[in-house]
Amino acid sequence: MKQQSNFGIDYPIKRDSAPKNFLKLFYPFHYSVGMAVEKHLSGPKLTRHQTVILWIIHSKGQEGHTIHRKTIERLIGEWYELGSPAISKVLRAMADKDLNLISIKESKTSGREKIIRLTKKGQSTVNDMMERTETFIKSISDELTDDEIVKGMEFMSRVGAIVEKEFK
Repeated sequence: MKQQSNFGIDYPIKRDSAPKNFLKLFYPFHYSVGMAVEKHLSGPKLTRHQTVILWIIHSKGQEGHTIHRKTIERLIGEWYELGSPAISKVLRAMADKDLNLISIKESKTSGREKIIRLTKKGQSTVNDMMERTETFIKSISDELTDDEIVKGMEFMSRVGAIVEKEFK
């Protein structure tokens, strides 16, 4: 007997049906799951763009707190279609005394390049983002078996590595 999941996955799962099944999961995973995670990362105070910039600094920055502005511009372009003026506006707002999440300094090697660094408040905000989102993700993982967690993490890690290696 042929099983079928909530998302229309065809069973039994086989290599030849994997691309079609993977595509059926794209919307629910990318949008539903991704947007839920992003919502928890943002919390009640951050905009989506501020959240992504903090995440970029945390995940791609030197020691998780310092990054070149051009790197932010390149990486945020992978998420959103934002031009340089829009990114500058978001960064200035994040550096403003009211938010005080980042500092913006000129690079010692180039007057045109800016260095973005998390402030103490910015680092605290990132820590809050992580804690809040880990709690949300724990509520999901509590519904999974240990084997599902291990296999799911291995799968996502492997797919991410292939995409970054082959298609970037």
